[in-house]
Amino acid sequence: MTNEALPKSWIPADHEDGLYQGWVDAGYFSADAASEKPPFSIVIPPPNVNGSLHMGHAYEHVLMDALSRRRRMQGYEVLWLPGMDHAAIAMQTMVERKLADEGVTRDDLGREAFIERVWQEKEAIGGTIGSQMRKLGDGVDWSRERFTMDDGLSKAVHTIFKQLFDDGLIYQAERLVNWSPVLKTAISDIEVNYADVEGELVSFRYGSMSDDEPHIIVATTRMETMLGDTAIAVHPDDERYRHLVGVELAHPFLDRTIPVVADDYVDPEFGSGAVKITPAHDPNDFALGQRHNLPMPSIMDETAVITGTGTQFDGMDRFEARVKVREALAEQGRIVKEVRPYLHSVGHSERTGEPIEPRLSMQWWVNVSSLAKSAGDAVRNGETVIAPKSMESRWFGWVDDMHDWCISRQLWWGHRIPIWYGPDGEVVCPAPGEQAPAGYTQETDVLDTWFSSGLWPFSTLGWPADTADLRKFYPTSVLVTGYDILFFWVARMMMFGTYVGAKDTAGLGDRDARVPFTSLFMHGLVRDEHGRKMSKSKGNGIDPLDWVERFGADALRFTLARGANPGSDISVGEDHASSSRNFATKLFNATKFALMNGAQVGELPARSELTDADRWILDRLDEVLAEADSGFESYEFAKACEALYHFAWDEVCDWYLELAKVQINSGDQARADATALVLGNVLEPLLRALSPVIPFVTETLWKALTGGESVVIAPWPVATGAAVDAEARTRIEDLQKLITEVRRFRSDQGLAPSQRVAAQIDGLDRAGLADSRSYLDSLARLNVAGDDFTATATIEVRLSSTTVVVRIDTSGSVDVEAEKRRAAKDLAVAEKELAQTSGKLGNEQFLAKAPDAVVEKIKARQQLAQEEIVRLTAKLESLGERSDGE
Repeated sequence: MTNEALPKSWIPADHEDGLYQGWVDAGYFSADAASEKPPFSIVIPPPNVNGSLHMGHAYEHVLMDALSRRRRMQGYEVLWLPGMDHAAIAMQTMVERKLADEGVTRDDLGREAFIERVWQEKEAIGGTIGSQMRKLGDGVDWSRERFTMDDGLSKAVHTIFKQLFDDGLIYQAERLVNWSPVLKTAISDIEVNYADVEGELVSFRYGSMSDDEPHIIVATTRMETMLGDTAIAVHPDDERYRHLVGVELAHPFLDRTIPVVADDYVDPEFGSGAVKITPAHDPNDFALGQRHNLPMPSIMDETAVITGTGTQFDGMDRFEARVKVREALAEQGRIVKEVRPYLHSVGHSERTGEPIEPRLSMQWWVNVSSLAKSAGDAVRNGETVIAPKSMESRWFGWVDDMHDWCISRQLWWGHRIPIWYGPDGEVVCPAPGEQAPAGYTQETDVLDTWFSSGLWPFSTLGWPADTADLRKFYPTSVLVTGYDILFFWVARMMMFGTYVGAKDTAGLGDRDARVPFTSLFMHGLVRDEHGRKMSKSKGNGIDPLDWVERFGADALRFTLARGANPGSDISVGEDHASSSRNFATKLFNATKFALMNGAQVGELPARSELTDADRWILDRLDEVLAEADSGFESYEFAKACEALYHFAWDEVCDWYLELAKVQINSGDQARADATALVLGNVLEPLLRALSPVIPFVTETLWKALTGGESVVIAPWPVATGAAVDAEARTRIEDLQKLITEVRRFRSDQGLAPSQRVAAQIDGLDRAGLADSRSYLDSLARLNVAGDDFTATATIEVRLSSTTVVVRIDTSGSVDVEAEKRRAAKDLAVAEKELAQTSGKLGNEQFLAKAPDAVVEKIKARQQLAQEEIVRLTAKLESLGERSDGE
């Protein structure tokens, strides 16, 4: 491509889709397991097949893509493997809702027909996420796309289940679980959202209605659960109740008594200091019930309807029973306090929105003790490195105190548990491909979705078969994921990865592959511009594809990468996206200008033949490339992007291009030719360094500048490490300061940017800037004055080694009265700012409480206000003299 082929302006929508398809067609993203290049592999955290990419996904994808693109440029054989999760609960819920609209239930269809319907829905919507990923520019290997319920992954699930079962690490037991009455299944902790709910705290009396006989007061927000109470607990040291420990109190509605037990769990300072215990419907009560060997009757069925109590409340929904039980207790005179509102945290199903119900249920579990220890040891031993390191404590806090994992779900869509029951209670787990004995029936439950996604790093590469992909790309190089699923997904992968690696199956042990990824990069959450978590209820969510349409994929990508620091949340808004779009436009215009002025890539002249400006910008390029490289390597995307952004905008565009114009138009052809080469040799590696984050505009510009095939496969730019020309840097920095001060003066005087004024400059020789007069004339819009020059204003600029004096004649160029009014208004603003900041800094209470960073920021504002007052006062005095003299 040449400059003539560049469009007049950069309109992302006109180019991005075509560029992406060209990369895919060229095979740039296809990995070769037979390659001799060093491997670099990432597996995508699989999004739900029925979903669409939200801003959190986009954030994660941009970071993974940037890492992959950079490694590809560094000469690695890169595999970024895409895929999707079958999303058991989400998909089943979606399909059941559709069936309800048709007047059909899953039971009407039967299991096989229902599953077939879910597959049909999956095929209909499965391409949505893929098309969105293409819009983002994800450089994934589409030939290796996987799905957690495809044949290969299903075999992997069956294989590891069998291994864990045979090793005694999978077992069946009746335990308390999070239960969704709408879905009629157990759900995981991550599928429970907690929200404050305004409920009722009801205090009622157990035991005798006579104050002289044994009785006790308890309080609850869930009155219906008292039908399942099997004890009342008090603290062992609570003198009020010590005489009641061991006493049996009559239940108000049931033909049985319940004991008073002593347990350290009880807080004697809360409420009455006595707690009703319902072991089958509360996690803490369940634990206490185990310690005291209490009965654990379940009082609700799978839909949360009261059942089996033998009371008038059987058949009632839990919420109806909550009211009716309170009313019945009131009739007995047992409500001892007026019912009062009570705000408390209640878990709700993420999928259905209804309050979850702790429920005692027979489920399948994984004994995680040895698996969790291996996952913890892998990080302690350095086999997997967590970035940022500060996340290690959270990791150890979880894996060192992990509870057994409930892996069964009462659903139809998902991996059906490969357990078969015999007619006499036998339990067998056939190996994959084996048939269960005749007369045996299979378990109806399916596995928790996290079970199959926990195998993702190696099942997607072909495990349990010994594949070329597995040998080349496993363990994967880095896992990029949010800290919010550190415990749920990451821990599962680490447990399974270390378990499979230790068993030395399918070649994993041959490579000592004990971990599924050697580096774990944890990013934060994407928040709105006010720092609030994005949510549907707040209405502050942002559709990343909307930003792609409005601002371009590069703008979305740069916005997200520019704010990415390990472990930290990121706040984004439309202003950020607009700024990023402007950056892409600035880069486009700068490169187009350079090409119009003959910019090319080639061997540079000797340093001695280059100007100070040339040497300065080349030295800064070297430093910025090193800084960006370091940032990308340590997952400090913000550091890398900030360095590249400010170099491109502030130094290349705002300064070097302006200096280059002077050099190109100097009439010295050798200097013009050298400048064109410097322009090309600065922009070319800059475009390469930016390409992992903003690949579309850099692809277009790089090809126009170089005529090369694609920046995607260009080598990664590396700093030379050459010594910096300190003297040239100092002179350029002095020149920049001098030009800036003159421009500031001109602005203060209300001079139009294009207006030239006569001036004399003293001290350029002393400052070593004798050769810089042409830059000053052009960039500061100064005309060299003759002998008849009369200065109306003087600027003194302190440079690194001397002071330069600029005398300017602005007579006839300034509306003095208008300038006086403008300066007076600005002075009033500065004086107000000084008063406010001085007031805060003089407030001892404020200083004692405010963080140091806040205090320093206010001090800086105070200093700036003081400087503005001095400057504006002097300006008004000068304008007054000029007005008097006119």
